[in-house]
Amino acid sequence: MAQITVTINGKAFRMACDDGEEDRLMGLAKRFDGWITELRGAFGEIGDQRLTVMAGIMATDQLSELERKIAGLEEDLDEARRQQVDALDNMSQNEQELSRSVNTAAARIESLADSLSKSLRSGDDS
Repeated sequence: MAQITVTINGKAFRMACDDGEEDRLMGLAKRFDGWITELRGAFGEIGDQRLTVMAGIMATDQLSELERKIAGLEEDLDEARRQQVDALDNMSQNEQELSRSVNTAAARIESLADSLSKSLRSGDDS
């Protein structure tokens, strides 16, 4: 297990993480520290604990909004999949109908060809 040191609100914190996750955790800490810096700029020195809680709420708000968007996208994806299944079913039905129509037309053409052939042969006999 790897050990890293992150700086949040000017204070260093040692943290453990899985091997290979060091850069990711450093990036998350930097992002969180950015929110605290943003809040300090907006509200001034209101206390470390309060800044940390506010930044945590900001992060949770963003997470909640992203979860809501993901749920909407999942619903859209489910609807698109249903529409795809419906379209494939319709296409299959259309192909079957077309196949029946082609077979019917072919039978009629064969019948007409047979009639014409018989008619031509009977005309040769006269």
